[in-house]
Amino acid sequence: MLPRRAAGWDRWSMGTAQQYVRRRADMVGRLRERGIADRRVLAAMAEVPRERFVPRELADEAYLDRPLRIGAGQTISAPGIVAYMIAALELAADSSVLEVGTGSGYAAAVLSRCCRSVLSVERHRQLARRAHTVLRELGYDNVAVRVGDGSEGAPDCAPFDAISVAAMARQTPPPALLAQLAAGGTLLCPVGRSHRGTLVRVRDGHVERLQAVAFVPLITGDQPNGS
Repeated sequence: MLPRRAAGWDRWSMGTAQQYVRRRADMVGRLRERGIADRRVLAAMAEVPRERFVPRELADEAYLDRPLRIGAGQTISAPGIVAYMIAALELAADSSVLEVGTGSGYAAAVLSRCCRSVLSVERHRQLARRAHTVLRELGYDNVAVRVGDGSEGAPDCAPFDAISVAAMARQTPPPALLAQLAAGGTLLCPVGRSHRGTLVRVRDGHVERLQAVAFVPLITGDQPNGS
């Protein structure tokens, strides 16, 4: 089911909207060429209007395969890494997902089309409010956004079938998140120093290093908030 249009969507001309649809289709084609084969992920990427999740002045860059700044020192990840990470979770239709680092809300929207429910935790209150608003406007009603320390997860809602961390952990995935993973569940987390490291997948105690990635650092409780 396609998300409903928000009232604010009318600010885009029909011609512009059609251009975004074409760009979205082109983006999905490029993802296929890069080896993304999960049909649900590709269908979700073809549906979710990425241009609505970036600052208005960057809307024309929304479908380029690169991260874009969204404020508060944060970025929206490039489409390629969003697709890769969600495909790597190998979600079932009835999966419950914890996302650490809501950011713009775009990845949560894509996730929502591949699973039963998404709980997304964002440290920056302004970003969380903005993401919540856009997600509600577009009808992604199986996504909940809360403000908090993502490294602590959401123990009141655990366990989760999958956990996706969209920020770079210093050395290992946070223990609190591992403790909130359901039996047989999958956790994805970038691990490394500063902004560069390796995407790690944890499942049934087995740790797999997937690929080199670049992410903003994961801010934990003992670090400045920056909200």
